[in-house]
Amino acid sequence: MTLRTRITLLTAGLLLVAFLVLGFALEGLLRNFLYGSLRADLKEAANQVVRLLNLGGQALLEAGLPPSLYAEVQLLPEEDPALLAREGGISLQKSPALGSQRLLLQEADYRTLLERGEVWAKVELPREGRPLPLLVYARRVEVNVAGSVWEGALLVGRPTEDLEATLSQFARIYAGTALFVLLLSLFLARGLVARALEPLEWVARRAEAMTERPEPLPEPEGEDEVASLVRALNGMLSRMQKAFEAQTRFLQDASHELRTPITAILGHVGYLLRRTPLTEAQRESLEIVKREAERMGKLVSDLLDLSQSGTWRIEPVPVRVLDLLEEVREEFKRSFEGEIRVEAPPEVWVRGDPNRLHQVLANLLANAIKAKAKTIHLKAFGLGERVLVRVEDDGEGIPKEHLPHLFERFYRVDKARDRERGGSGLGLAIVKAILEAHGGEVWVESEVGKGTAFSFSLPASGPPPPPP
Repeated sequence: MTLRTRITLLTAGLLLVAFLVLGFALEGLLRNFLYGSLRADLKEAANQVVRLLNLGGQALLEAGLPPSLYAEVQLLPEEDPALLAREGGISLQKSPALGSQRLLLQEADYRTLLERGEVWAKVELPREGRPLPLLVYARRVEVNVAGSVWEGALLVGRPTEDLEATLSQFARIYAGTALFVLLLSLFLARGLVARALEPLEWVARRAEAMTERPEPLPEPEGEDEVASLVRALNGMLSRMQKAFEAQTRFLQDASHELRTPITAILGHVGYLLRRTPLTEAQRESLEIVKREAERMGKLVSDLLDLSQSGTWRIEPVPVRVLDLLEEVREEFKRSFEGEIRVEAPPEVWVRGDPNRLHQVLANLLANAIKAKAKTIHLKAFGLGERVLVRVEDDGEGIPKEHLPHLFERFYRVDKARDRERGGSGLGLAIVKAILEAHGGEVWVESEVGKGTAFSFSLPASGPPPPPP
């Protein structure tokens, strides 16, 4: 997941949480306000009825309960909450809104009313369709009937349908608005993040286009974070460049200096082997010295080649692959006891340095011979803009755990065996460096006991133009 996507999703997540918290807070405030207003209206209506009761029961009977309220005055001859919940108190008077229905509370509500003197309750009146929900305020009152004072209950209620409809409408409007703002914010955030990260993407593109040798990046104008990052990267690249040049110079100087004593050692050993009488033990020791000196000489040559991997002067020209494979076969067929077969269409050409490509194939064939191959098959295929070349052998094969490391410098599958065969551990590293310098790539497939196949691809080319 890209940084742009992560920042956009994080922004969306934060906005979503903020909208949810704000929505619940606003809905709670609106609910409290509406129900608070309803409770205040019900209490005011209850106080008006109580004032009529204080004037005597006859005044209440004459004035009647407000018609817009769902209200009822009940006498409470019994204080058993279970009985009251089943039958209610004796109805002294009901508002016209109730009609023939009764306001009956739950047992727990009647118990609270008898204990505390007042209670808020929710009641549902049966009707066609859904029941009608009411918020009811009940309080104990004293009713004067025919000169006698009785314990009674005043129940005053109003429907809550309009309040719940208002809250539902608010929730729908808020959800739609929040969704629109969230989508708009996502679109704007993605554009702003893309604009903010554009300098970093430019730095990444320039870094990806950089060759093996570190080069400084163009520094943008300004003093922002991106400019500071580019300056820091350029400082690091400058130090890397100096270290790279120092390492290359050391490797080249050491390789050149080592060639002279190795040549002297080989010359003197050769002279002793040819011109002096030796015992069998002396001859064996000198043969070992010669073999190790030759291995050292090859190692020095490989190191010198590898040190030039970044400065090789490659002169690419159209090269016919069939001619290249035939040339390598002619070079190795005298020293190789097995069979080398070539299979390549004559019309397949690549663009590269023929000497360096010859070196690549020579290294791969030398590896196949060291692996005790009996047959080596050189193949080439045209694949549109690329050309695939394979070097297959039926040698010992390479275990799978070694395959990812074969192209590392000084890596050997079997160090003791490779040393005996004159291997330096640099041949495949040189192969990879040469092919990458040509814009190609190399990979290997192998199975122990069945053989190994090295494959590499190069840019295709057409034949050279005919001479004038």
